[in-house]
Amino acid sequence: MSSVIVVGTQWGDEGKGKIVDLYAEDADAVVRFQGGNNAGHTIVVKGKQTILHLIPSGILHDHKLCVLGNGMVIDPKVLIEEIQYLKGENAFPPHTKLVISDKAHLIMPYHRRIDAAREAAKGTGKIGTTQRGIGPAYEDKVSRTGIRVCDLLDREVFAEKLRRNVEEKNFLLTKLFGEPAVDEKPILEEYAGYADLLRPHAADVSLLLDEAIRQKKKILFEGAQGGHLDVDHGTYPFVTSSNTVAGNACCGAGVGPTQIHSVIGIVKAYTTRVGSGPFVTELTDETGEHIQRVGAEFGATTGRKRRCGWLDMVLVRQSARVSGITGLAITKLDVLTGIDKLKICVGYRTARGEEFTKAVPSDLRVFERCEPVYMELDGWTEDIRSAKRMEDLPRNTRRYVDTLETLAGVKVVLVSVGADRNETIVTENPFRR
Repeated sequence: MSSVIVVGTQWGDEGKGKIVDLYAEDADAVVRFQGGNNAGHTIVVKGKQTILHLIPSGILHDHKLCVLGNGMVIDPKVLIEEIQYLKGENAFPPHTKLVISDKAHLIMPYHRRIDAAREAAKGTGKIGTTQRGIGPAYEDKVSRTGIRVCDLLDREVFAEKLRRNVEEKNFLLTKLFGEPAVDEKPILEEYAGYADLLRPHAADVSLLLDEAIRQKKKILFEGAQGGHLDVDHGTYPFVTSSNTVAGNACCGAGVGPTQIHSVIGIVKAYTTRVGSGPFVTELTDETGEHIQRVGAEFGATTGRKRRCGWLDMVLVRQSARVSGITGLAITKLDVLTGIDKLKICVGYRTARGEEFTKAVPSDLRVFERCEPVYMELDGWTEDIRSAKRMEDLPRNTRRYVDTLETLAGVKVVLVSVGADRNETIVTENPFRR
């Protein structure tokens, strides 16, 4: 029996989908424990690309239990469309079961409306949300006015909660933002249809996972976004609305911390960020454009171009500490092929003499003043996509990987050398110890 958590160490978009897909081959259950359809995981198998937003990346494997945990906020319309999309692509295996926590909260149409109105009202001070209603849904959860999957399945309860919420949300929309009101009747009928489709999938996920653990099953917990988008430990306020660090896998799925055996942190070989917020190693020159183009750095959910920069090890060190990372998986190493000189940020420095090497400054004003302290390494020109062992990598590529490992203080257990599932070097599989 083994339970493994996979989380991102940067600002998301690290390539977690591919790594989860790889580890899912050995897992019995794959569990998504936070976030909503503001996440996008891209998987490439034999050249065919599949993009997922809510359903765990393990869905492409047969004989698996795929779980949407209570820590998620779920837009039922998006979820149903995703299920239909997978079935239409023959990508929903016949013996794989999809289960949704009956305690998960729902994203409602008024959440999306408020999200968009709030972003528009901020003008140049936008956070850069996906405007999918994620934040407002989590707000309702914390204020104890949220609507859960179990409420959806009881029409009377759902109707009463919807009525109360629409009254409050319409006040915000019309009085604060000057937007049209929402009509609860079409929402009631629309969501009644969703209830019929989702009812067969709803269950107490905590009980299911407890039974699986007692049966010595292998559980893989899949995080969304990255460690520095965590609402507590990220670059607040330019963060997501949930806890993305490994510790939230327990809260967001209903399992005890003693059941977790390892945490794999995903590190993109360079750094990217979507939306607003400080970015110390950002490249706005030809090198940044080259990385963006070769790495196809566009958001899987939003399609927005990602900002690109050199690898920032301050971010990685903090994530390793906060999430208790036991192994690192490096992704998109092949994107750096052909760049003559590579830089790795080993710390930050401000004009006032402040230095940071182990943690990102909590004060955003300080973080904005930081300049990177770099070390420089020689690059490589060889095509590395066919490498199957670390020994197959060029000398300079090995040096880059070894340097990353040393600076992080955590061993590298996997290196992705291409987009496809098979273009991967695995030195240690957490499920095969």
